[in-house]
Amino acid sequence: MDIRPLTDRYSVSPQIDPEDAAAIKAAGITTVICNRPDAEVPPSHQSDAMRTAIEAAGLRFEVLPITHQTMTPDRVAQQAALVDASDGPVLAYCASGTRCSVLWALGQAGQQSSDAILGAVAQAGYDLSALRPALDAASKPQG
Repeated sequence: MDIRPLTDRYSVSPQIDPEDAAAIKAAGITTVICNRPDAEVPPSHQSDAMRTAIEAAGLRFEVLPITHQTMTPDRVAQQAALVDASDGPVLAYCASGTRCSVLWALGQAGQQSSDAILGAVAQAGYDLSALRPALDAASKPQG
C-alpha cells in the first residue's frame, strides 16, 4: 500500500489490496474511492470484493470508474462531491494513482493556482505538467 497525500483530506494510491483495509483505517482514512474499472483487475480486486473488505473495516466505499474516455467535467465534479461528502480523509485509488490525481487537479482548477496544483501532485510523485494548459484555462475568468 502506497498512500500519497495531495492534501490533508485527499490522498491517492496505486491499486490497493483487500488486505490493506485495516491499515487504511489505521492511517485515518474514512472513505475509499475506487477510480479503477473492474475490467482492469482480476475478480479478487474488482469493486464488489474491495467494497466487502473496505466496509468490513468500517470505512465508506465509493466507486467512480474512470478511463481516458470518461474523464469528463461531470466525472470531475462527481469525484469532488464524493470527497466533500466524506466525514474525514479520503483515499482514491486506480492503477497508479495518476487518474485520481488528475481528477483532483481538474477539480481544483480555478480554486488554486496551476503552480500550487501541479506542485501538490509532484510532491506525491506524479508529473501532470501536461495538464497546465487546461488548469490555466480553467483559472481565467469567463466572459
